[in-house]
Amino acid sequence: MDEQYFRLFGTGPSEAAKLLAQALSKGGDYADIFCEHTVNNELSLRDGEVNSVRSDIDFGIGIRVVKGDRTGYAFSESTAFADLMKAASAAAEIARGTGPAVTLPADCTPVDFINRYPMLSDWEQHPIDSRKGYLLMLRDLISQADSRVVNITGRIGDQQTRILFFNSLGQCYTDMRPMALMSAVTVMQEGSRMENFYASKSYRKGFEFLSEQLVRELADEVVKGCSRLFEAGRPPCGEMPVVMGAGSSGILLHEAIGHSFEADFNRKGVSIFSDRMGKVICNREINIVDDATLPCYRGSVNVDDEGVPGQKTYMVRNGILNSYLHDRISARHYGVEPTGNGRRESFRYMPIPRMRSTYMENGTASEDDLIRSVKKGIYVDNFANGQVQIGAGDFTFYVKSGYMIEDGRLTRPIKDTNIIGNGPEALAAITGVADNLIVDDSTWTCGKGQYCPVSCGMPSVLVGKLNVGGINE
Repeated sequence: MDEQYFRLFGTGPSEAAKLLAQALSKGGDYADIFCEHTVNNELSLRDGEVNSVRSDIDFGIGIRVVKGDRTGYAFSESTAFADLMKAASAAAEIARGTGPAVTLPADCTPVDFINRYPMLSDWEQHPIDSRKGYLLMLRDLISQADSRVVNITGRIGDQQTRILFFNSLGQCYTDMRPMALMSAVTVMQEGSRMENFYASKSYRKGFEFLSEQLVRELADEVVKGCSRLFEAGRPPCGEMPVVMGAGSSGILLHEAIGHSFEADFNRKGVSIFSDRMGKVICNREINIVDDATLPCYRGSVNVDDEGVPGQKTYMVRNGILNSYLHDRISARHYGVEPTGNGRRESFRYMPIPRMRSTYMENGTASEDDLIRSVKKGIYVDNFANGQVQIGAGDFTFYVKSGYMIEDGRLTRPIKDTNIIGNGPEALAAITGVADNLIVDDSTWTCGKGQYCPVSCGMPSVLVGKLNVGGINE
């Protein structure tokens, strides 16, 4: 345990013991204390210049009490001990119950975990204007790459979050969570026609995240992506095979399928998978993982917001539903161990089951094999947004770019279409999985009443049929 964190929050083991005792004073079964200090910085490029800078600090402590299915939660932006005692009392009152008093352990035992995102260069050791040159480099590379460029925006953001945690099981930990991102949008004009394209990169890294290579990759991606849109048209509509490209297609896996594996939806009977544990739900070649352990990825966590070390969880193994994603509450309900998925947006929120880095593991085919097997269909590789009915998994996703597949070959580029379907049904309709897994490194953020950074990915897959909302031919 880092005593600097005790000083930062004015809360050490002795103060935590008093707060936990107060939190459990009305009959609670379990309590925890989540202390958070976050420093955010952001630089923006607009109108050809770096002309916007923002820095802020978020700071506070949340106290949670659990009694059966009831949860009491209160937070304070003040770390004065009297204010924290009031928060503990409020949480205790909300979760009031009867039963034997909980005996708190005499000592605080640090949670043992592996640091998956060590910073090589601390953001706080670099002045804010040290980021500026990378945005100007981005501007120059994009503007020089194509004469059709009429507008460029860019953004660099960095964050360092310090976490101090205690719970009534006698567990405690400190964690430094870095986050870095860089994004770009380019607008091009050809005659009266205009197109735009967005790309981003994000990792849990320190200042070493920024490099000339990163800027060149981002510039190349937005220029090529935007240029391709001028050649693209809408595909025909109807039900047809869809090959989903490796990497960012994982957002469909996350949204339309992954949420259905979160244990709170299953515990409440909302998810279509509520009664499918241990049953075959898709092709036996398919393995779907939610993983906290990928080094430096946006969705990785050393230890979750309930004190459970980060781990790799197989939701689907060899086509069989193997595990839900659990926080402590759902794990107790199902009589299993927590999977380290108790996450929260900040100290203002209580933890709930949330994904981390969700992806499908490699299969045995090649992407070329999948494409060659399709007589007429589409290949999609970039999604702009979508709508999903969590639980049932019905979805509509907007396809920003892709290609027609005709007679087993990629032909003309496509854009501005929707794919419509049901996540569990689409999962069951996957007939081929390629060997080219990519976990995407874009700025994915998951919303579920609160927001958490996540990662997603997959190898290329062939879905036997989905509804494509194109044009009538």
